[in-house]
Amino acid sequence: MRLKGMTAIVTGGGTGIGKGVSERLAREGANVSIIGIDVVKSEANQYNSRNIGGYTAAKKLAKAIVNDGYQAIAIEADITNEDQVKNMIDETVRQFGAVDILVNCAGVVSFRKIENLTVQDWDYVMDVNLKGTYIVDKAAIVQMRKQGKGKIINFSSESGKKGEPGLAHYCASKWGVIGFTKALAIELAKENITVNSVCPGIVKTQMWKNLIKMLSKPGETEEESYKRIMEITYPQGIPQTAEDMAEAVVFLSVSDHITGESLSIDGGSTI
Repeated sequence: MRLKGMTAIVTGGGTGIGKGVSERLAREGANVSIIGIDVVKSEANQYNSRNIGGYTAAKKLAKAIVNDGYQAIAIEADITNEDQVKNMIDETVRQFGAVDILVNCAGVVSFRKIENLTVQDWDYVMDVNLKGTYIVDKAAIVQMRKQGKGKIINFSSESGKKGEPGLAHYCASKWGVIGFTKALAIELAKENITVNSVCPGIVKTQMWKNLIKMLSKPGETEEESYKRIMEITYPQGIPQTAEDMAEAVVFLSVSDHITGESLSIDGGSTI
């Protein structure tokens, strides 16, 4: 249990990659605050709905983790809302005494060619993926400075390292996460706070399931589309998993001298 006695916050922690990260951190001994929101501001996301059930999923996962003998709580917070984020930090400290690890998994994606991309679509993806990362990191740093230490792990994407048609707004947000992470790592380098990002490739979460539907060719099933994209784009020819991402998070959580890095776990797609 490499993280015994430590406390982690995982935004978007009840579903997808965040769920895998939350489960793994708990098994490694960390107290885990799982963050989610049920109703969001826009349908421009992978669920195509404002009702995404993130907090409900976080509560369900926290209960399962506790039933397995580990420590976890669920907190409802919109990462684009500074007051809710501050409350998220304060409640975590009240319950567990610290914030040693912050993992920003919360993110949204929508598929829009540029001629169909609205300002509202652009703003919402930027608000969650980039501004949300800034708001959460900034709030966590206040607590980490009090403690004299901390690990911040932001989730970017393979799309933060290359262009993707139909995903210009998403790519821009994820490139921004990498740039923000690197700048913040330099600012905090002498304060015993490391800042890194993880860049997943294809993990079969709701985000990818939704994109596959839109990327399918006429007459092609979702599975056929998934296989075709995998073979064309990923040299290893196999998808990555939430557990792969969780392993990277644990590695960065115990690494004191890695900072400012953007770790690709993408089967070679950004080679």
